[in-house]
Amino acid sequence: MNALDETYAAIDALIGYAVRRLDLDPRNEDWTRNRILELYGLDSYDVSDGPTGDGATSGETDDINVLLDRFRTAAATAGLFGAEDGAVQADIVMGLLSRCPADLQDRFAAIERERGGKEAMRWFYDYCVANTYVKRAQLDANPRFDSHGLVVTINLAKPEFKNMAKAAAGNAVAGGYPKCTICHENEGFAGRNKRTLRTMPVMLGGEPWFWQFSPYGYFNEHGICVNTAHTPMHVDRDTFVQLLDFVDRFPGYFLGCNAALPRIGGSVLAHDHYQGGGESLPMHKASAWGAMRLPAHPDATVEILDWPGTAVRVVSASRETIVEVGDMIRRAWIEYDDPAADIASHDADGNRQSALSPSVIVTDRGYEMSLIFRNNAVSETYPDGIFHAHPEYYPVKQEPIGLIEAQGLFILPGRLVEQLGAIEDALVSGGDLPDAVGEFALEWEELTAALAGNREREAVRAAIREELGSVCERILGNTAVFKTKEQTRGFLASLGFVEAE
Repeated sequence: MNALDETYAAIDALIGYAVRRLDLDPRNEDWTRNRILELYGLDSYDVSDGPTGDGATSGETDDINVLLDRFRTAAATAGLFGAEDGAVQADIVMGLLSRCPADLQDRFAAIERERGGKEAMRWFYDYCVANTYVKRAQLDANPRFDSHGLVVTINLAKPEFKNMAKAAAGNAVAGGYPKCTICHENEGFAGRNKRTLRTMPVMLGGEPWFWQFSPYGYFNEHGICVNTAHTPMHVDRDTFVQLLDFVDRFPGYFLGCNAALPRIGGSVLAHDHYQGGGESLPMHKASAWGAMRLPAHPDATVEILDWPGTAVRVVSASRETIVEVGDMIRRAWIEYDDPAADIASHDADGNRQSALSPSVIVTDRGYEMSLIFRNNAVSETYPDGIFHAHPEYYPVKQEPIGLIEAQGLFILPGRLVEQLGAIEDALVSGGDLPDAVGEFALEWEELTAALAGNREREAVRAAIREELGSVCERILGNTAVFKTKEQTRGFLASLGFVEAE
């Protein structure tokens, strides 16, 4: 089979896959194939034997990565495009094979009516994996392990932004269309290779928002819920209402947001949005160090979490109570000052420095709204942030700590795979810390002490994972605005909260 015939066969295989996995109507097979042929100036076609949509051909696979590799290789060999353009061409073809947004929204609505919001979301996620917008193979390749009560991942695809200036530059869009990287106008936009992006409309607080899954998600069914209007991020009373609306419609998911401040997380602050998904994060399962109540709202309990960062959990079966209590804490925190603890609600120019990061789930206890206390003040000692990862931990993590990591799922940079590999080899061989990773002196010292001469590779690898978890736990401690649980209790007591019986 020559390269052109192989290309025809690869296109046929993709058409068949689209019928089986992407809801391509078999009546549209020829029309869709002709659209693909037109892309490459092909005015003839060697028809393969048999229909493509009645099941996979003998030996055929439903692994879309294999099918796309076959197409890219054959088409590049046939001279239809350069090998370096293969990824873009695959995105173009998959965009054509994917159903249009309106069709998918209709299907989503039908599944939600029949089986509920959670099942509709699961179907939509599977679709986004099938059409390659969600890069599941890359996500599964990321190292991931539990350590020190946290989940630690090394993300091989995510670029590392060590400061918010770089993050802002990475989120900029030249030309003014779309206005930012998460605007709804990105759906299908070729200029950002978003041809396979599909979204679902969501009403929050009576306003139109939309949901989309993240292509390089940090956890199961990770996505963002975005305000349809391009409006700046903010956290206020309405935020709590909107989060509750979401989890009412999609039980089993959590939803939250970063504090709407620079230097805290990597959010696109220019566009209001939330993050969430179908996995409970470590903080959702954290135990309570103490519990308090407000006499005016006896149907709510506020738990001080046994957690390295500063966080409380408001628990109630009443939406209205969750909103009232949560907003009372928010209003008090954003005006709170404690010079002895380096907490300043505003900087010298009057800019706000304190905010909450809320996150809500539904459990058998009712609504559980976690409130993470954040502050982005800087000092001469800590120019990147007093409540930011401290410099001794920068070799592991220098990026700002956002909502997901504040809840215990750390996303570490891909460079660590090679760097930690070098450290592992040196520990196994009994050598010194290699010069190329000399900045890991602190971790090296702690690892050698923990291993006490043990050079077994599995023991070394386990010790490195424990060390990473320990460093991440200490970084969360750096972000804590109250360094003791008693301080958190004192703050709540100043608002009228009393110890729960």
